[in-house]
Amino acid sequence: MILKTYARLWADDLSTALPLLERLTGRRPDLRFAFEGIELATVGDFLVIAGPAGERARYAHATATVIVSDLDRARAALEEAGAEITTAEATSATGRFLYARHRGGAEAEYVEWTPEVRRRVLGA
Repeated sequence: MILKTYARLWADDLSTALPLLERLTGRRPDLRFAFEGIELATVGDFLVIAGPAGERARYAHATATVIVSDLDRARAALEEAGAEITTAEATSATGRFLYARHRGGAEAEYVEWTPEVRRRVLGA
């Protein structure tokens, strides 16, 4: 069910943050897009979230972004395990997502990419 997991990195400016990550990973960004006052990019196993500190803070409660093959199945598994859905399902340029706090307190964003994004990033 889990296809990929991204470590979240926080930056003031996306264009300034990306060159080092490109050098370290040997890759160019797979995704780069704007969403509600922030900019995001994925490079290797990093998701860079950039913008003003106040805007970034709205997303700081999650420690990782988890890409899943089926968001409905992921939600069911999370709820069966006692997780709390903290942000209801919504959509972005890449697909559907929700935030969930696991029992024990860890919180993550779960994303089901659109078929186009999934093919482009994973080749699947």
